[in-house]
Amino acid sequence: MAFEVHQPDSVVEAVRLAATLAPNARFLAGGTDLIIQINRKRCAPYHLIALDRIRALCGIDIDEQEIRLGALTTHKMIERHPDFAGPLAALAEAARVIGGHQVRNVGTIGGNVVNASPAADLVPVLLALDAELVLTGSNHTRQLPLAAFLRGPGATVRREDELLLRVVFSRPTAHAATAFLKAGRRRAMEISVVSVAALLVLGADGRCRTARIALGAVGPTALRAVAAEQMLQDQPLTGPVLREAGRLAAAACTPITDVRASAEYRRMLVQALVPRAIQRCLDRIGATSA
Repeated sequence: MAFEVHQPDSVVEAVRLAATLAPNARFLAGGTDLIIQINRKRCAPYHLIALDRIRALCGIDIDEQEIRLGALTTHKMIERHPDFAGPLAALAEAARVIGGHQVRNVGTIGGNVVNASPAADLVPVLLALDAELVLTGSNHTRQLPLAAFLRGPGATVRREDELLLRVVFSRPTAHAATAFLKAGRRRAMEISVVSVAALLVLGADGRCRTARIALGAVGPTALRAVAAEQMLQDQPLTGPVLREAGRLAAAACTPITDVRASAEYRRMLVQALVPRAIQRCLDRIGATSA
């Protein structure tokens, strides 16, 4: 099909175009998802609003309290950023298994979030980090939790004239670590069968002070395993405790059976991977403290 490409130079111009051309326009970031959807006739926009000229949407900004990822920040930028080699290692772990090098060079965090795939690799990590999204529209700017943004496969609360500006989250505190594990038929260039992201903060006594566990590809959206998180609070993280967290996380899932795996197998993977992700966090905190 034929469509017209618009190339705004500013956020204001991009939002104005979206409002004027709605509902027949789509924002184009890296295009790794959208172009496939168009080719497969899953969507047929008359207008594409290319965002590549808007420099304000690209980049990683870090201060003592907060980290801000511009919507056009690529997976390769996240994979290579030196600040994502410590407590935020899960970000790099997720980014480096998204497609091949060509995809990671152009695919963006904004596209990964807005596409709202239940199997998106970065989304569970961002959920575990309690990330929030900043969106701007014709007459407003708003910030909302990522969990409140996602509504179902390919569905979000984003309005037609709204543009995702950035993803924001707090820097992890001392004695914190993150981890990401992905199960698929291949390590990369494959949609997740199951993914698990974890954030762990330990107290001085070695007990869990904060635990966040997020799961991908086991429900209509990526989700937090709240019951497992609550069970870990103030507990010594022994083997039986970690296994119970895995059991509770598996119980929180509502997976489907498809060509990649059965629902039962996905639950089994969650039950196995959650303790491993938490143990990886423990190992990383121990390595940092040593």
